[in-house]
Amino acid sequence: MDATLKPQDTRQVEEVVRWAAAEEQPLEIAGQGSKRDLGRPVQAAHVLDLSGLTGVESYEPAELILTVKAGTPIAEVEKLVDDNGQQLSFEPMDYGPLYGGAPGRGTIGGVLAANLSGPRRIKSGAARDHVLGMEAVSGRGEIFNSGGKVVKNVTGYDLPRALCGSYGTLAVATTVTLKVNPKPETSATFLLSGLDADDGVKALCAAMGSSAEVSGAAYLPADIDGGSSRTVLRLEGFETSVDYRFKTLKSLLGEYGPVSRLAEAETVPLWQSIRDVSAFAGDDQPVWRVSVAPTAGPELIRILKERIGLRAFFDWSGGLVWLTCTDGGIHDQEIRAAVAEVGGGHATLVRADASVRSNTAVFQPQPEPLAALSRRLKEQFDPKGILNPGRMVSGM
Repeated sequence: MDATLKPQDTRQVEEVVRWAAAEEQPLEIAGQGSKRDLGRPVQAAHVLDLSGLTGVESYEPAELILTVKAGTPIAEVEKLVDDNGQQLSFEPMDYGPLYGGAPGRGTIGGVLAANLSGPRRIKSGAARDHVLGMEAVSGRGEIFNSGGKVVKNVTGYDLPRALCGSYGTLAVATTVTLKVNPKPETSATFLLSGLDADDGVKALCAAMGSSAEVSGAAYLPADIDGGSSRTVLRLEGFETSVDYRFKTLKSLLGEYGPVSRLAEAETVPLWQSIRDVSAFAGDDQPVWRVSVAPTAGPELIRILKERIGLRAFFDWSGGLVWLTCTDGGIHDQEIRAAVAEVGGGHATLVRADASVRSNTAVFQPQPEPLAALSRRLKEQFDPKGILNPGRMVSGM
C-alpha cells in the first residue's frame, strides 16, 4: 500500500531510506510539491515528505553564512535574510503560477535539487555556487557531510555541486549551508524600446562586456510585452553607483535608440515577472527552457518560427530562451534540431502533461560518455534506484 513517510530529522530520513533500499521500494522525494511537474513523472510506491525538516540551525549575518534544514520554505529563508539586509543572490524562480497554481516557491532543498537560478545568475552564479556545505542521505541509507561553514573552505564543494541539479535522484539533502550576500541599497532598469531581437541581444552583450556590472539582461519582444519590444538591463547597488553606471550604459548604447529608466518601484516587479516566466502563466501550452550561446538566441528563434508557432523571450543576455509552442504541440525534435544548428546547447521541457513528459526526453539527452558517467554516479549513490526513479531519465 502506498504511504507518505514524513521524517522529522536526518536520522529518521536515514531509517526510511535504509528500509526502502532493503525492500527495494522506490521513493518520491518531495517538500511542498511545488516542482512535482518539473521533470518526468516519478514512478514510486511511497512519498518521502521532507516538509517536517524545517528550521534554521545557525545564521551568522556578519559572516554571511546560513545553515538551514532542507524542508524549510524558501519564502521563510528569504524573509530571514531580507530582515537582516541580505539576500540569496541566485534569485530562484517561483514555478507555482507557471504550473497553474498560486505563488509558492517550495523549499530550499527543492530549489537546490533543481539548481534554480534567476536573472542574477549572469552576475552572481548558479544556486550550486552558493552552497558551502550539505548533509544528505544517499540511496544506500548512509548519512554524509560535505563542505564547511566558511567561504574559503572548498573541500566539499564538488559533492554538493553534483547533488544540485540532480532532482533528488542521487541523495536526499537534509541540511544545507549557504553563502548569503548583502542586499543592494536600490535598483533601476535601463530600457531600450523597439529593437529587433538581433539588435536587442547585441545591446545586452555589449552591456555585459562593459564596466556597468549589470545584474539582469533580458529582451522582451512585442508579443510578450503587449507593446513595443523592450531591451532591459538591471543595475543594483548604492544609488550613486547605479546613477553612474546608468550613464555609462547610456553612453555605450545610446546609438541603439531612445533610452529610458525604470525606478526601483517598477524594476522589482519587472524582474520578478522575468524570473517567474509570468508571460507564459495562465495557460497550458508547452513551455521550453533553452540554453544556448547568447548570440545564438535570435537565430534559434528565426529557425524555429519557420517550422512551428511559438512565442519566446530572452534572459541571461540572450543565453536563456524561454519559449512556448502556441499550437499545443511539444515539437521536441524540431527544437533540439534547431539547438544543434545554432551550435548546441540544452533544451528542457518544463511544462507539459504528465503523459507527455512520460514519453518525451524532458532533459537534453546526454552524449554517451556523459550518460555513462551519470549512470556510474547513480550506481555509487543509489545502486537500488529507489530515489525519484525516472525523474530525469527513464530507467534511472
